[in-house]
Amino acid sequence: MKISKLYHRGEYRIKITFPYNNEFLEKLKIIEDARWSQTHRAWHIPYTKAAYKQLLALFPYLQPELSLPQTPNQSEETPVKMRQPDTKEKKGVTIEVIGRKIILKMPKNEADVKFVAQLKYSRWDSAGYYWQIPNYSGNLDVLKQYFGDRLISVNINEEVITRPGSTTKVLDKNEAWVIKTASGRLKIISNYSDAFACCVKKLPYYHWDSKNRWWTVAYSEHTLTKLKGMLEELGMRFSFEEENKREGLSRLTPFDLASYRNAPKEYEEKLIELRYSAATIKTYKSLFEEFINHFPKHDINSIDEKQIISFLRYLVTERKVSSSYQNLAINSIKFYYERVLGGQRKFYFIERPIKEKTLPVVLSEEEVKLLIASISNLKHKAMIMLTYSAGLRISELVSLKVNDIDSERKQIRIEQAKGKKDRYTLLSEKLLIILRNYYRVFKPNYWLFEGFTAGSEPKPYSARSAQQVLKDAAQKAGIKKKISMHTLRHSFATHLLENGTDLRYIQNLLGHSSSKTTEIYTHITTKGFDQIKSPLDKLDI
Repeated sequence: MKISKLYHRGEYRIKITFPYNNEFLEKLKIIEDARWSQTHRAWHIPYTKAAYKQLLALFPYLQPELSLPQTPNQSEETPVKMRQPDTKEKKGVTIEVIGRKIILKMPKNEADVKFVAQLKYSRWDSAGYYWQIPNYSGNLDVLKQYFGDRLISVNINEEVITRPGSTTKVLDKNEAWVIKTASGRLKIISNYSDAFACCVKKLPYYHWDSKNRWWTVAYSEHTLTKLKGMLEELGMRFSFEEENKREGLSRLTPFDLASYRNAPKEYEEKLIELRYSAATIKTYKSLFEEFINHFPKHDINSIDEKQIISFLRYLVTERKVSSSYQNLAINSIKFYYERVLGGQRKFYFIERPIKEKTLPVVLSEEEVKLLIASISNLKHKAMIMLTYSAGLRISELVSLKVNDIDSERKQIRIEQAKGKKDRYTLLSEKLLIILRNYYRVFKPNYWLFEGFTAGSEPKPYSARSAQQVLKDAAQKAGIKKKISMHTLRHSFATHLLENGTDLRYIQNLLGHSSSKTTEIYTHITTKGFDQIKSPLDKLDI
């Protein structure tokens, strides 16, 4: 980083030039009236003593290029005096190392250019008039050896990383910040090292964010413990915190808008005609209604592509919805214009969000035991035990009929589950005893778990009520994890895997189409490695 005097738009300013560095930039913006000049391709700040002192405070390692005024009564706003540059500027090669970057400045020479260009990933920065080379092992030594006596200076600076949301705390060399994000991932911020990178790559769903220069991995308690141990082995300090969830705008409801419009009748009819599930129909209708009520004064069929794109951007920037919500919104809109109206398939020029890979929350076997023991109601106990012991989705639980329980073959038949697929799953012997007691007391007629009905025709138990049963049981059992009925399904699969069940059998029991979906549980389990023996141990040596 260098500073010099600049005359810009009728006034003197302090010009600051440095290779692009996001951390430097964030610090520089703290100074009042810091601006970017497209003409000079540099940042500049007021030509005053106050601004200059603030600059040196933010960048204490900066080599002073200016001399402060010596007059005692001089104001903080008095422009600083510039040190006259050396008129006989020495021409030669300079190297500056900033973290993982090598900045090389040299006089134009065809042989030198050819040499530098052959270094892997080297590139010419036309804006800064320098070569940028990765600071890989050996690159700096190669450059020093090649340029030899022509080298004027070699400056090596540590990469400066500031804590996100902070302008003062700077990351130490042997420190790592681990932040749990609201989306269910761990953000790992540290100074880059090959040893640390190798450790992170052992964690599930790792990703290097080249823009922000940090790692992210899928969060689980096991992953966090493993990461902490890795950092301790590398002699790095561990700092953990949870990110505050950013709240966006809430969606419009019929109570917020007097002229609230429901989804067209033909929209629902088309969904039913194509045999979409009741849950998907409800979701698509809700999302499409949010879209059409975003443009309350426009006819639905007159909403154009530009408005669709603006709505999708509104979901991200104002509503701050998840990536899965945004994808569902896109699909619900496309369904109307392409399937209901029969229009041509269109691509809306907005990037679909990348679905973040996260790990599910899982209960331990002891926690499941506490959960079941906390339930006194026989019907509720049977529901929770059945969901866990068979690995059911909540929609599958409430859709079970009395005839789906095959006590002789110890199987449960799941009809037309997700993806319109039938399958069989396990019927636990302990559960069968509970179910027989439940049947004698409640005498269900058609649905295995019947809900409250005012009329004569029985209806299946409400999914919302089932979730509330689990929530109450978890509170009584003292379980602090944020769980749902689907957590029992994840726990079923994880515990089977830990007890030695083959992944292919688990895939069939869960009804997964792809084995990749089931493989997520290999990242959660904490057992198994102690049972694996190296082939070397079998050799007689």
